[in-house]
Amino acid sequence: MRNVNKELLHEIVGGESYEYYPIGKYIVVAPGVCGDRPTFKYTRIDVRHALRLLVAGRTVEEVANSYQIPIEAVKEALQLASQAFDQYVEGSTRVA
Repeated sequence: MRNVNKELLHEIVGGESYEYYPIGKYIVVAPGVCGDRPTFKYTRIDVRHALRLLVAGRTVEEVANSYQIPIEAVKEALQLASQAFDQYVEGSTRVA
């Protein structure tokens, strides 16, 4: 798993231990969950899946309502994907 340069946090949720690396307020990487890919906090919902639904034409509200997650969580996923794209483009266009 890639460390997201943040500290591993520990919480008790529903009486169970929950560990995660925060990526944002709503998006985390929880060791052992969804192949260590980003998920929405306290869920096993892969963020990539939600983004693919948006690409396929679903609205932010539809995705959020489908998975009973806050609309802000889906918006955060879009913002983080945009930042990752920007970083990729900046890195690939640098002259060596």
